[in-house]
Amino acid sequence: MRRYIVLVSILTLLIGLSVWITSLEWIKEGVYKPFPWSDVLNCTWSHLWMVLIAESIAIAIGVPLAILVTRPRFAIRLPFGILVTLPDFRKLAPVVVGGANVGQTIPSLALIAIMAPILGFGLNSALVAIVIWGLLPIVRNSYAAINNIDPAIVEAASGMGMTRGQIARKIELPLALPIIMVGIRISTVITVGTTELAVLVGGAGLGRITLTGVFSMQPLTILQGTALTSAMAIALGFILEYIGRRMTARGLKVKAQMS
Repeated sequence: MRRYIVLVSILTLLIGLSVWITSLEWIKEGVYKPFPWSDVLNCTWSHLWMVLIAESIAIAIGVPLAILVTRPRFAIRLPFGILVTLPDFRKLAPVVVGGANVGQTIPSLALIAIMAPILGFGLNSALVAIVIWGLLPIVRNSYAAINNIDPAIVEAASGMGMTRGQIARKIELPLALPIIMVGIRISTVITVGTTELAVLVGGAGLGRITLTGVFSMQPLTILQGTALTSAMAIALGFILEYIGRRMTARGLKVKAQMS
């Protein structure tokens, strides 16, 4: 209960700060005024929309890719009785995880600047850069979660007659889901902050407010944008943590409470 009170208090403080600054439209900071309500609402919605799109793409790429590089050599039967043997994808794990690491070692501003000449100025450049930056926590956590499952559990499931697909769907994914959700939550929080820079290449979002304040050296305008960005990151992180707890198998919850 205390945790919820702290969360609500912080969100109320941050949102209230931005609302208070927005209500001071009559105050001029040099040649600038705080952004009006219409701009604040549009920037907030654009920021949230970009985060959701980028994070959905990162999840769609990162989780299946991390699962794929934990798969040993196996055979699948196609229609008409065709048997195809797939290679040992575990050999690709250092390349995939290392590539994700390299992607996040590049500063977010530099990555967005690199994408602009390649893809042109606009939303596409910003989204690609944001997705690359948000991939590492998802890939790393998903790979670690699947790869560290006790082999004895998998062997027991196989001994009971379960196929590889059934083991992955009914055993490995439920066991790995809490760690995967932690990676998604970390990635989402990072993405909320990185999206602030999307405006530099023609994107949208709260970065329009924050960077206007930075370039014009107006503290109130900076707070007007950053307070909402911080509130969004905290709120999304809490929502994903709640979803992760709800999706965790009951047996794992009991084990965590006992330990």
